[in-house]
Amino acid sequence: MHFEVLSSPGHLISLAARGFARLSETRLKPHGFGVGHLPVLIALQDGQAETQRDLARFAKIEQPSMAQMLARMERGGLIQRTPDAADGRSSRVALTELARTRLPDACAALSEGNREALSGFTDEEAAQLLALLMRVITNLDRVANAEALPNNPRD
Repeated sequence: MHFEVLSSPGHLISLAARGFARLSETRLKPHGFGVGHLPVLIALQDGQAETQRDLARFAKIEQPSMAQMLARMERGGLIQRTPDAADGRSSRVALTELARTRLPDACAALSEGNREALSGFTDEEAAQLLALLMRVITNLDRVANAEALPNNPRD
């Protein structure tokens, strides 16, 4: 029974995630980034978000955690905030030139780490793994959202 827990999808995915996080932190540190910065950097670069609220939603983290991360990123010279002309209580977040300059090399370092982690996989196996992981994530989001609803029948 105990060995079944250690070979369950949840446990194995958790081990893989921690391994990827350690590798990513190591690869990103020389560029001045942390693995937690990635969703913010990508969302800002691609124009998918520009407020703290939008970034928190995009990164799937709580607003207080996003506020702390943005403060650290601002101190590190990676983002800049400007007052929102439409909403005086809010500010717009943008990447600095420093972050824009460093991001391509950081992404290349991460891509190399992913290639190394998938060493020995065929292109088809790698694509299948990604598709399967996306399905697991979708299922987990669905379950978590259902459990967050009021009057949940599981309560």
